[in-house]
Amino acid sequence: MATAPIRILGLDPGLRRTGWGVIEAMGTRLTFIACGTVMPPEEGELARRLAVLHTELAAVLRIYAPDEAAVEETFVNMNPASTLKLGQARGVVMVTPALAGVPVAEYAALLVKKTVVGAGRAEKAQIRMMMKVLLPQADFKTDDAADALAVAVTHAQHRGMAALKAQAAARLDARAVAR
Repeated sequence: MATAPIRILGLDPGLRRTGWGVIEAMGTRLTFIACGTVMPPEEGELARRLAVLHTELAAVLRIYAPDEAAVEETFVNMNPASTLKLGQARGVVMVTPALAGVPVAEYAALLVKKTVVGAGRAEKAQIRMMMKVLLPQADFKTDDAADALAVAVTHAQHRGMAALKAQAAARLDARAVAR
């Protein structure tokens, strides 16, 4: 029985640069579709910058119509103001596909690196190299786009487990409500 390919949108959130990458997964076969980087203006009101991020990601969703999305969890740095702004951008990155009815999974950066490179402490150059190996047609211009493709590949490899975890969580929620 042949299964239909699943189109996956990988997202690497950031306020200055948000990478996105679209692949199709059919079994273990991965096909590159498209990738890019959203770069909201660096100046101006935060709300306006977040709105640009939402608008551009919504366009990516309309154009490439992914079945599922995956977002890299953000690294919390030492600067609370920077962490808060990154969290706000991540919120936009997560809610945009959700508003379009696309299920969103989350993956730790360590898992993404381990899945793609085989080591959780991989460097950006290693991720770029592995994306070229796994997706030879990929034409990413930025590390952010390569990272987003890595998130999509990670989701392709782990999506079954993510679905099982979501189902288990839903059952637990239903039991809690029933009590």
